[in-house]
Parts: sequence; structure tokens; C-alpha cells
Amino acid sequence: MGSADGPKADETDGDARKARDTAVSERRFRFLVAGYAVSSYGTFLNMVALNLFVYETTGRALAMGLFMAVRLASGFVAGLVVGGLLARFSAKSIMLWANVGQGAVMLVLILAPDGMLTGALMAVSVVIGACGTLFMVALRSSIPEMVGEDRRAWANSLSITGRSLAMVAGFASAGVVVSLVGYTAAFLVDMATFVACAVTVALLPIAGGKGAGASAPEGSEGSESSGAGKDASAAKSGRRWRPVAFLALAAAPGMGLMVALRGVDAFGSSSHNAALPIYSTSLDASNPAVFVSAFWCVWALGNIGAQQVIQRYAQRTGRSVGALGFGYGTVVMSAAFIAAFAGFPLAVTAVIALIAGAADGLTEVAYTSHLQTLPATLRGHAFGLSATFENLGFGVGMILVAAALDRFSPLAVVGWSHGAAIVVAVVFLLRVAGVRRAERTGLRKEEAVEGRPDRGDRDGAEVSRG
Repeated sequence: MGSADGPKADETDGDARKARDTAVSERRFRFLVAGYAVSSYGTFLNMVALNLFVYETTGRALAMGLFMAVRLASGFVAGLVVGGLLARFSAKSIMLWANVGQGAVMLVLILAPDGMLTGALMAVSVVIGACGTLFMVALRSSIPEMVGEDRRAWANSLSITGRSLAMVAGFASAGVVVSLVGYTAAFLVDMATFVACAVTVALLPIAGGKGAGASAPEGSEGSESSGAGKDASAAKSGRRWRPVAFLALAAAPGMGLMVALRGVDAFGSSSHNAALPIYSTSLDASNPAVFVSAFWCVWALGNIGAQQVIQRYAQRTGRSVGALGFGYGTVVMSAAFIAAFAGFPLAVTAVIALIAGAADGLTEVAYTSHLQTLPATLRGHAFGLSATFENLGFGVGMILVAAALDRFSPLAVVGWSHGAAIVVAVVFLLRVAGVRRAERTGLRKEEAVEGRPDRGDRDGAEVSRG
């Protein structure tokens, strides 16, 4: 009798211990997201304050463009090397020093004499661009180790919610902070946000990086997701650089196309970012900032609302939104941004901005969750290459869009930019549908031969059943 009850008691204790561990890891992750949101506020604050400061210091719009180009180029390079850094160092150390670096370079800018301002601004551009990418990749690639595979969608949604709130607060307060207390105070606030995030990271035990997933147990989602563990180990063991990131993209059907679509989407994003001020000026030349601010606030509300729905969906079903969600979300988001410049009444445009934000939130969670199904030995490289594609798409887009807006209307420029994203998204959806159809056919044949039930519902790049 005692032996019969023993396993049940052990099982109950195990479940209780697992529930406690899950609660602790989620509580720690919430603190980390709070620190990340604070530093994101600083990032969006300095996007406005630094651009204004560059223009005021140099008196040339070209200098602002150069500042942004250096920032994007630094992020581009950081995306290429961050996978290797995560193989050598812990995610915690990378996130910590990324924030320390950003805080330190803001202090350099504050203390720089007038004769060295240009050099200090270039240093800020390089460090902010590179460290922002390093932190983002380290965070996203380490989420499965921090909260568990089955809580990826929840964690991604929570971090995106924090970032969206920070974006609204940063953009909304930047003008007020600069006009009321000046650039030096704004830079001090910015520095303080990075210090706050660094302290948060330092105080929390954070898993990930340094080959964190190399020893994942057989049968786990990490090892099952790719079948490329041996390729990763072989690539990692080589003494010279090898294209590990491209192995990561080949590790699951449709993953490379998904990252390519993300780059094209970034290209489309450059168009509406550049066109919004011009379109807003055509609506109200005396106060163009009103429409831009209102648009992004409504966009953020849609994004945050979508995150709440996704979190509840993940909590109720234990599933992520899937590859199809990423493809359809990209189509809806791109179509909504095109419609936003079509001259509809303001009330209709507000609804369109809300839809664009919700679709953007959906694609962000779906995309991040999919890359996280890769083994940790490949995951950092894949996220790094993804960041490189995104920076490349956005940077090239800003150059081409700026030239196009001199000759064409905002609607035309946004239309062909986001139209390209829609075309690639349709190709991606067809690819995912084809993979799913082939897998269903294979499973039916397997059932007929072996009598085995369907063991999951993969959709191409998605490999998680949790």
C-alpha cells in the first residue's frame, strides 16, 4: 500500500516544485522586463533628443542622416558578431555590459567640451547602435532558458509590451524634456535609464549564452526543432569563422525565408517612418507633430492590446501563434500602413493605426517565438543575422525612401515599399502551407503503415508543440 502511494506523493511534490520554479522564473523575468522597459524609454528618448541635438549643433540635416547611418551600421556589424559572443560569454554579461556601455558613452557626451562634440556624437552613435543590438539579441535568444520553452510566447509578449509602452513614453516626453530642462538633463535621464537596467541585470540570475543549450536533453524541443545539432557543434568546433548563422536558418523549413521577410518588412518600415512627418505636414502645416504623435500612440495601443490577447491565448492553450500568424500579420500590418496614407478621415485613420499596431505586435511575437525553437548553439547566431537583415533593410530603405519622397507622394512610396513586404509574405505563406501539406501527407502514410497517431502540428518553421 505504501509503495503504491509513494510515487503519487513524489509526483505531487515534483509538480509543486515545478510550479514554484515556474513562478520564481516568471517573477524574475518580470523584473528584467521592467529594467528593459526603463532602458527602452531611454533609447526612444535619445532617438529624438540626439537627433535634435545633432541638428542644432551642426546646423545640417545631412549630419542627422550620417548619425543615423552610423547607428544602423553599428547595429549591422553587432548582429554579425553577437552569435559568437553568446557562444563565449553568458547572456547576462552581454546584457550587463551593453547597458554599461550605453550609460558610459552618454556620460562622455555630457562631459565632452565643445571642440570634441562631433567626435563624442559619433561615439554615441556607434555604441548605442551596437549595444542596442547586443542586448536585444542576448535577451531574445535566452528567453527559453529563462522561462522555459512552454512560456516563450508569454515572455515575448510581455517584453514587447514593455518596449511599446516605453516607446510611447519616450517619444511623447522627449520634446517636453528637451524644451523644459535642456539637452544635458535629457542625456542625464537617458544615462540613468541604462544604469537602472544594468543594475536590474546584475541583481538577477539570468540563464542563456555560453553554449547554454548545447546540452539540451534528447527529445526536447530544442534538439527536435532542427536536427542540426551536430552541424552546429561541427561549426562551433572549427578554429576559423564559419557561417553558423546560415546553418541556423537552414535548420528548419522556411526559417531563412522568414528572416528574409523580416528584412523586407524593415525596408517597408523605413518608408512609413520617413513619410509620416511629410504626410502630417500636409494635414496641418502649423503643427505637424500632433498627427505623428497621435498616430504612434494609437499604434502602440493596438500593439499592447494584441500582446494582452496573445498572452491569454498562450496561457490558455500553451501554444504560440505559429508561422501562419507571422505571415498573415505581416500582410495585414503592411496593408494597414499603406491605408494610413490614403487620406481617410482621422477617425478611420485612427482605426487603421490601431490595426497596424495589433498586427505588428502579432508578427513580433510569432517571429521571435519561431527563432527561439532553434537549439541554443544556433539561436544566438540566427537572432544576430536577423538583426543584421533588419538593420540592412531599414538603412537601405531610409536612403531610397528619402530620395523617392522628393519625387513621389507618401502614399506611392509607402505603397511600393510595404507592397514588397506583402509579396514576400504571400510567398512565405505559400511555402508554409506547402510544408504543412507535405507533413500531413507523410503522417497519413505513416499512420497507414505503422498505425501511429498524429504527433504534432508543425507549420514549417514552427516546431514547438508548447
